[in-house]
Amino acid sequence: MTQTTEDRLAALRDGLKAHDLQGFIVPISDEHMSEYVGDYAQRLAWLMGFTGSAGTGAVLEDAAALFVDGRYTVQAEEQVASSKIDRMQIPAHRIETWLQSQAKEGDKIGFDPWLHTITWARQAKAALKRAGADLVATNGNPIDELWTGQPNRPAGPIQDHPLDYAGQSREDKLSMIADETKQRGADACVIASLDGVCWALNVRGSDISHCPVAYGFLIVPAEGRPVYCVQKDGIDESLDRQLSEDVDLVDYNAFPDTLKSIADGGTIQLDPATAVAALFDLVKEGGGNVLEAREPTTLAKACKNKTERSGTRAAHVRDGIAVTRFLKWFDEVAPRGGLTELAAADTLALQRSKANLLKDLSFRTISAAGPHAALPHYSVTDASNIEIPINSLYLVDSGGQYLDGTTDITRTIQVGTIPDISRIRYTQVLKGHIAVATARFPKGTPGSALDPLARHALWQVGADYDHGTGHGVGSFLNVHEGPQRIAKAGSDEPLQEGMILSNEPGYYRSGEFGIRIENLVLVTVDPQEDDERTMLAFETLTLAPIDTRPIVRDLLTVGEIDWLNQYHARVRREIGPELPEDCAAWFERATQPI
Repeated sequence: MTQTTEDRLAALRDGLKAHDLQGFIVPISDEHMSEYVGDYAQRLAWLMGFTGSAGTGAVLEDAAALFVDGRYTVQAEEQVASSKIDRMQIPAHRIETWLQSQAKEGDKIGFDPWLHTITWARQAKAALKRAGADLVATNGNPIDELWTGQPNRPAGPIQDHPLDYAGQSREDKLSMIADETKQRGADACVIASLDGVCWALNVRGSDISHCPVAYGFLIVPAEGRPVYCVQKDGIDESLDRQLSEDVDLVDYNAFPDTLKSIADGGTIQLDPATAVAALFDLVKEGGGNVLEAREPTTLAKACKNKTERSGTRAAHVRDGIAVTRFLKWFDEVAPRGGLTELAAADTLALQRSKANLLKDLSFRTISAAGPHAALPHYSVTDASNIEIPINSLYLVDSGGQYLDGTTDITRTIQVGTIPDISRIRYTQVLKGHIAVATARFPKGTPGSALDPLARHALWQVGADYDHGTGHGVGSFLNVHEGPQRIAKAGSDEPLQEGMILSNEPGYYRSGEFGIRIENLVLVTVDPQEDDERTMLAFETLTLAPIDTRPIVRDLLTVGEIDWLNQYHARVRREIGPELPEDCAAWFERATQPI
């Protein structure tokens, strides 16, 4: 019998009573605080029906709520049908504040310590304490007791990431981690982030869709051999031999006991942003102390070495060719009518599949027509699939995972004739994109200082968008990577040479249309003769035409027009010779100066 959301909420509440709990917190998370998780960890989707990549549910005896950010507000309203679940947008509404207001004195609210950071647990515990309630770590997850048919944790193949693409040996990376651990005064460091583990060991996995990572923990002592706790079914004999030269291989499920034994009387470095609360408990159970510090891999991974920079440039040429072929095809087919969102996404994936070194898409393609484009993270399904309307804007956000680089590009395309307001907003978004692309800033500048550049033109007309302007991007790793960001808040990390970020301002009018223009950029040193300080700038990596048809030319400055024309001239130089002959005429028109 099919269960409704109300049925599952009732079943969870009954299960909580058996454990003397009056509530439970349900995040979209796994044991490594991954942004994207395996199907086994989609507990919030099972409970409430919400399938976004970020969100947290809270269930109390007589109240329930779903907390999402501005990217998912509309999606939450559409997917969570139950009137018994309040939809709350963060940061205006915080789960800790809600818990404090809803919990009763004496209530015990459960949380799975393998799915939350220690920072969140401390904040939630403090908030509940003010209400006379308590936050209690559960032994196991009560949803797992109810979820019939819950998938197993994936254990896909793990592959070596050769030095030709990595640019730095496994031995050197492990030595760097050990040295930093020793300098901080710790006896060992735990790398819990999946991309951090894969980067450090020069391996790539297949456990999470579109993210080339494998489930595993890495423990690096200040002295001695590192320990890689991994699902060993994914490691073949050849890779086993290679890894065994540098690390001891231990089964993933043995990680808790392994950590406790290493913690015995020592100091273990844990990153409060990536190490779940359970790891802190394990160290204490093992008789050790915790030193809280960022994973040594985080910044090293973000600042791409020369090999990685060269690789991403090559990957973007191949990706640009694929995207340009798609754009040409789309311009021919869409105006005839009958083209659907799914068909367009499938064709773009087909064009990418022709590129060398492609291993996967870097995320599920956002193929969004008409009002769907107003949902920043819309994901087309068989149920939501619509025909792309004539006289509208179509938004496609996509990317590829290549052995030498990860790509992410968004283009908004005019189909037929569009209203003046769409053209005006498109031009204002483009102005913001160009402002970021041409930014020049002193070394030490955080991403938050650049974010207003992208929004200025929209702010002047009382408009804005509810997502960050730029996220970090990995090197054949996660398409979303920290610590670098360009956003209003929470982006105090100074931008450094070698970091890759997206440049993606947007505009979204609910129920009507959406616009986003995205290229990836590389932070470079930009010396000029009269500089008094070290200055940085962005090198645009993405190479594909930007639709010029919606542009209101009079709204652009001479400098903005020059940038666009120079960008298209570069696109012609770098990918034009590699395009098939049947693209030539369309490509010439698409990249001609305005």
